[in-house]
Amino acid sequence: MAEPEFVTLTVEDGVGTIRLDRPKMNAIDEQLHREVRAAAQQATQDPDVRAVVLYGGEKVFAAGADIKAMSRLDRAGMVTWGRELTASFTEVSHIPKPVIAAITGYALGGGYELALCADFRVLGANAKIGQPEILLGVIPGAGGTQRLARLVGPARAKDLVFTGRHVGAEEALAIGLVDAVVPDDEVRSTAVAMARKFATGPPLALAAAKKAVDEGLDLPLAQGLELESRLFAELFDTEDQKAGMSSFLEHGPGKATFTGR
Repeated sequence: MAEPEFVTLTVEDGVGTIRLDRPKMNAIDEQLHREVRAAAQQATQDPDVRAVVLYGGEKVFAAGADIKAMSRLDRAGMVTWGRELTASFTEVSHIPKPVIAAITGYALGGGYELALCADFRVLGANAKIGQPEILLGVIPGAGGTQRLARLVGPARAKDLVFTGRHVGAEEALAIGLVDAVVPDDEVRSTAVAMARKFATGPPLALAAAKKAVDEGLDLPLAQGLELESRLFAELFDTEDQKAGMSSFLEHGPGKATFTGR
């Protein structure tokens, strides 16, 4: 793949920032989502990345899909385009590290679907989020009906999808669409501070915890409990488990240093 034009991954103090920068509104076209996929793969593989922030800049997270490009597609073309877009977003959701979306301005349609792939969402006080696809005569096609319903329940998801309305910060926080609301100019710093707290944690245990929650949600309870038990036991073959328990016994909780081995 050529050098990325619209998406970069930078790493500082264990935090990898996946930055979208496609003028003017980070509209999601094929090139951008493929570059997001590559950045997610890089973040997954880089041991120096211990947590990830998704960020679109000071003015906008991502205002949605590139409608001009999308409007030229027929059903067959959209099957391929939608499959590839979903694959790119799934790559983000599968990063085995804590991921925080830092949302400024707008996260609409595909933009909010990308934010839904994060573990947590920090929203600017004046930002707007939503799934407005219904206003174009279509529905969300990259996780908006599925991840959203799993996040806030089917009735609230249907309200947002059926109306296509924009949701402000106060309501978004109240109904669980986001996890924190801060002044617009503190969105990135707040997300990075959250990520830095995770970055000092045990990488293998964090990855196991994320896998247990995300995959367990789609399993019957008995199978989810089996998954949890297996992942729990596997951590007892790691240096981090030995370091964590030894540190606890010698110095009390919260003082261990973890290497990810």
